[in-house]
Amino acid sequence: MSDPRGGHRRARRATPMPAARRWPAWARVAAMLLPLLLALLHTLGRPSLGVLDRIDDLIHDTRLRLGMPGTLDTRIAIVDIDEKSLAAVGRWPWPRDRVAALLDRLFDEQQVRLVGLDTVLAEPDPGRDEVLARALQGRPVVLGYYFTSDRGGHTSGQLPAPVLRQAELPGRSVALTRWDGYGANLPVLAAAAPQAGFFNAITDDDGVVRALPLLAAHGEGIYESFALALYRRLLGLPAVAPGVAPQRWLPGDYQGLHSVRLIWDGRQAAIPVDGRGAARVPFRGEGGPDGGSFTYVSAADVLQGRLAPGTLQGRIVLLGFTAPGLADLRATPVGGTYPGVEVHASLLSGLLDGHLPVRPDYARGYEVVLLLLAGLVLALRLPRLGPARGALFSAGVLAALVGLNQALYVAHGLVLPLASALVMVALMLGLHMSWGYLVERRAKGQLAQAFGTYVPPELVAEMLRSPGHYGMTATTREMTVMFCDMRGFTAIAESMPPQQLQALLNTMFSHLSAVVSRHRGTIDKFMGDCLMAFWGAPLETPAHARLAVEAALDVVAEVERLNREHRRQGLPAIGLGVGLSTGPMCVGDMGSDIRRSYTVIGDAVNLGARLEGLSRLYGVDIVASDRTRELAPGFVWQQIDRVRVKGKAQAVAIHTPLGHGPARMTNGAPLPEQELAEWDAFLPAWRARDWDTCEALLVSLRRRDPQKMLYHYWAERVALARQTPPGPDWDGATDITTK
Repeated sequence: MSDPRGGHRRARRATPMPAARRWPAWARVAAMLLPLLLALLHTLGRPSLGVLDRIDDLIHDTRLRLGMPGTLDTRIAIVDIDEKSLAAVGRWPWPRDRVAALLDRLFDEQQVRLVGLDTVLAEPDPGRDEVLARALQGRPVVLGYYFTSDRGGHTSGQLPAPVLRQAELPGRSVALTRWDGYGANLPVLAAAAPQAGFFNAITDDDGVVRALPLLAAHGEGIYESFALALYRRLLGLPAVAPGVAPQRWLPGDYQGLHSVRLIWDGRQAAIPVDGRGAARVPFRGEGGPDGGSFTYVSAADVLQGRLAPGTLQGRIVLLGFTAPGLADLRATPVGGTYPGVEVHASLLSGLLDGHLPVRPDYARGYEVVLLLLAGLVLALRLPRLGPARGALFSAGVLAALVGLNQALYVAHGLVLPLASALVMVALMLGLHMSWGYLVERRAKGQLAQAFGTYVPPELVAEMLRSPGHYGMTATTREMTVMFCDMRGFTAIAESMPPQQLQALLNTMFSHLSAVVSRHRGTIDKFMGDCLMAFWGAPLETPAHARLAVEAALDVVAEVERLNREHRRQGLPAIGLGVGLSTGPMCVGDMGSDIRRSYTVIGDAVNLGARLEGLSRLYGVDIVASDRTRELAPGFVWQQIDRVRVKGKAQAVAIHTPLGHGPARMTNGAPLPEQELAEWDAFLPAWRARDWDTCEALLVSLRRRDPQKMLYHYWAERVALARQTPPGPDWDGATDITTK
């Protein structure tokens, strides 16, 4: 028989270790950091990804729609120049005396608190402008006007006095919206109602109005918006001062306003704005007369006295337009055709409530910190998790990010960026899942290729569930090895043609391999006429000894079945010897650069090879080590000797399995209790040098089973020992001097 580590064998070139294990951990972490890097570059504006800004806008819009109160604000009413009014009075602009009459009815009959005109009275109406001026004089009225941007800087009408001068702003740049031209009211009207505000809106890149500037720059002056002018008039015209953001360390952080401060009578109020001096509009509802946010009254009903006196008493009235032909409609987050006057009414309502959503000046720094925390946690954690657990962990991070963002919005009205973090987490998860799918799929393929010829298919299927746990790196563990050698094969080989010999050998190995696989064993190699297999790797198998013993018994039975077929076909019978050994073994990919094999080495392996050779000597089919017997207690064992193999000073007990307990089987028949009792008495007598008792027991045993070679072998040993007694240091063990 060939040595288990050499000789004639059919060796296999080992498949490399699965790719997932060849990638170092730092490489996976570095790959996971790429989405974080992209998100940080966007946050720092190098470059800024517009799609992420749009996602943030959509998040804000959705949250705004879901959180709208949908209740009526009874403080503000809108006198609507609608189609009914145009039909009753005529097309706009109306004669100034009609506007004056409308104001008179609002103040005298309805006793309103404040009126804001969301329109520009820029064209003269001779003879009637003075009538309107007298109606405006001394009344709480805020006029409207607009700014324009064009190269010519065209202007018309008269601007109100600015609330600030450019020189009053800090020395460093303040990024207010700046316009070159304007369209304002006639000087006679501006003199009668000196307070006015611009009604320009800020349209985002998607054409949606989400914010209104509270302050804007023109020339050397800083001017207030229509809503701010109305709010200040309600407060008694407090002074305006800039609330300037402190210098930020992060490039691109706002260096402009973070609030508009109002100062009066020793009191102060701060209106939060973004770096452009704009405030986000807290829309209350769907908009329009049926939106339910504000009371709409037709201007025709007011003019014609159809509105009961005092209906609007104490309210703030905005004069605006919903007639489609006047084109005062806006696209907003809550509607595509939202009345422009209601945009200002919504902002004024938010000012009165003291709660405006705002993107703070530190938003960019917040975004960087959030990205770093979430990105590093995911980059360090995801590579350690499988796809399912990675998805759950990422979902938890997403939930934390969204929850924090929502909590800050609800509690403090902070509109903080979220899209970059969400997209970063999604990209990291996608990268992790792709990595897991592609690399793990490749690893599974390599694992199946590496172990498919060694391991039963069902074990490969188990290994593929967690391919990262298996590889060919050498490890040491307790396992069981089996050597199965065909006896008399040399004589058979000499009497057969090569093709017939090949077919016979392949048939035998195929059947023996099937038995090993059925018992979850790993086929190591075929060495000439010997099969080597082991249990306990690559899958750790606690019952490795029991499975190996079951396989050995079935191998013996399978060879006997094949021999019956061979005899019917006129073919020679094949003998079999099996050696089983259990102990610590080193298992892994071993060999040279030319040929490698997934195999086991160690003293326990060498012992298994020698025990297989002893099966012929003792005349039994299976010889197992004492450790194998110890770990397979479910069988009936017969100790056959204690041996001291070459290279070892310590003697070990060797056994042969007789079958599963409690039945005692030998050669397929029950082993009589008396026969087993006599055998159990023989070995102690042998070690005690009681040759007479040994001979008497062996005579009885050979009479009971004349065909059992074990008894004949020991009869010869006893006769030899009587003739040549062993020395005084003899311990009853048999020294095996051959390998």
